[in-house]
Amino acid sequence: MLVKWIRCTVVDRRGFERGQRKWAGLLGEPGFRGQGGGWSRGRPNVAHIFAFWESRAFYDSFMARSHDRLAAAQSGTYRDMQVRLFEHRFDVKVGFQPRFTDADVVRVAHCRVHPDRVEHFTLVQEKVWNPAMAGSPGMVRGVFGEAPGSEFLVLSMWNSAAEHGKYRVERVERLALRAQTEADVAAIAGDVVGVESSWTV
Repeated sequence: MLVKWIRCTVVDRRGFERGQRKWAGLLGEPGFRGQGGGWSRGRPNVAHIFAFWESRAFYDSFMARSHDRLAAAQSGTYRDMQVRLFEHRFDVKVGFQPRFTDADVVRVAHCRVHPDRVEHFTLVQEKVWNPAMAGSPGMVRGVFGEAPGSEFLVLSMWNSAAEHGKYRVERVERLALRAQTEADVAAIAGDVVGVESSWTV
């Protein structure tokens, strides 16, 4: 599965949201699995969208055919768009489904890892972070993806911001020490995204 992460700064909120609903046109596209997103909880007017495709081939075919027609509805409503693609490596909690209907917030963490630490980073993600997140009340599902150049995406969906906040306060610092995160990670950026149900496809 391919995970697409889009982040942009919105300059015309109403126009952007109207355009966002036009992405319902993705339904029926071969290989399309689901899309959702919302507004950053910490940065005003920053929007995040997450899309899921069965494979890179299906995604490339869509980009060549239908993408520009659907995207036209949002032209001029945003700036500074950044798009990244990640290959699914494993689920955080089992049985990942690209659904947003039962999630209130999405936590996105984007990690650049030292090349010689990739193996260790992946291992601790599986053995330390995943079980801790999966065992946290309120954590619905998640996905761990990798891009060329030792880049990783950890996406977790939560049924409430309060539950995610509790996990962060109670466990993250302790887990980071155990996982030797500082030794693995060259840079990390993240955000908490409030899910907008009207953006879900």
